[in-house]
Amino acid sequence: MRKAFNTFILKRLNKDNNANNNKKLLDQAIENNDLEKFKEILTSIFSSIPYNNYVNNNIYKYEDYYSTVIYLYLQALGYNIIGEDVRSTGRIDLTMLQNNAIYIFEFKVDKGPDALEQLKAKNYHLKYMNDPRPIYLVGMHFDKRKKNIGKFS
Repeated sequence: MRKAFNTFILKRLNKDNNANNNKKLLDQAIENNDLEKFKEILTSIFSSIPYNNYVNNNIYKYEDYYSTVIYLYLQALGYNIIGEDVRSTGRIDLTMLQNNAIYIFEFKVDKGPDALEQLKAKNYHLKYMNDPRPIYLVGMHFDKRKKNIGKFS
């Protein structure tokens, strides 16, 4: 039942109904630590969200909107993720634990502190320092005018 529900969500999130293809592409990007391809796939997902979803609301102005879309997408695909990953000195916006790597994400909307610099300054990676997998820090800035990823580092 969970698989059927996840497939339903994926098809709804992906206007072209090619959820299996996106899953395959995302799996390959993550397996190869290809963050540029990962960004392309997420950019496509945000681009497929209908314009009508933004009419008469301002949800796109808030970080929580973007992080929720990414969280739900990755969760529906079956990835091992932790949203609001709590540490002793704060929280990581999103952690993705894969067999070959750990990805730590920080999200921001428009201007403000640099997401990647925040990850480094707050030493978010220390929680996973004893894990043998490589750790990737990923900063994502969303452009509320474009309603999509603006800066990815």
